[in-house]
Amino acid sequence: MRNACSTSVWALALFALSSVPSWADDDTSLWTLYERSLKSAKYIDLTHAFEPEQAVWPGFDNAVFKPAVASADIPGFVAKGEEYSYEKHGVVASAYQLPTDQYGTQLDPPAHWNPLGATISDLPATYALRPLVVIDVSQKVAADPGYHLQVSDIEAWESRHGRIPEGAVVMVRSDWYKRWDERERFNQKPFPGVGLEALKFLHLERHILFHGHEPLDTDTTPTLEGEEWLMHNNFAQAEGVANLDKVPEAGALISIGFAKPLGGTGGFARYVAIAPPDWPEGESVEQVPGAPLPVQPAPLKRDAQGVMRPTP
Repeated sequence: MRNACSTSVWALALFALSSVPSWADDDTSLWTLYERSLKSAKYIDLTHAFEPEQAVWPGFDNAVFKPAVASADIPGFVAKGEEYSYEKHGVVASAYQLPTDQYGTQLDPPAHWNPLGATISDLPATYALRPLVVIDVSQKVAADPGYHLQVSDIEAWESRHGRIPEGAVVMVRSDWYKRWDERERFNQKPFPGVGLEALKFLHLERHILFHGHEPLDTDTTPTLEGEEWLMHNNFAQAEGVANLDKVPEAGALISIGFAKPLGGTGGFARYVAIAPPDWPEGESVEQVPGAPLPVQPAPLKRDAQGVMRPTP
């Protein structure tokens, strides 16, 4: 098990702003922070790609992927009802039938349970980047699949790393994400969760932004008491998170992105951990600049479920 990384991203940022002049000769510029620190940091995706057949809460159905079709005639280009194709139109598009916004890696706003709660489109832009705390209970879950995070686990983390930063995102590592492809077992009890007292401690004593976990439910109590308490006290949470075994317990950041349907009661989310340059996992912007993007090994074609895949 890896512990905290040797150099905090925050420390690197402070170093960049205080001791290294920027190429723009402005040591208060966030471009300096990016150029001197975040560009060489390691980025680790914490997100499952959602697909037509995957683990989903038993009360919801799976998604349907299919080609988009023209809604009207465009003379000389496409006929109403026709599928777009590379060969005929030069473009393709996809249509997604999503039976719920509680699907895959997600961000739950209070409106999921609370009629007076904030919806996903009400969440502020300040959610975008926060300190990341990872509390590892994977060994306890290996011995007891139904183990739930306790206040004692939080205190043990703080004894090693110091007080949890106010406004941080706290992710609970259980390694349950490794069972994501076991569609039936993934949601069957016992599975790991987060105890109610631990949630209260994190929010009322440490004042975190939100917590996240790898299963699709907060806990296994009959009433989902943890989720009920969170939503009715106007706190959000992340579910279906992946790859927490690949990030440091302390010293990293998390980038938080999510779809923004107006009045949405859930968000299809993308979480990315940002670890210091010396962290062994992940890739830096210097290693993977992102433009241009790589070419597929074979032309993209739809499989039987409507997913575009490289197909020889």
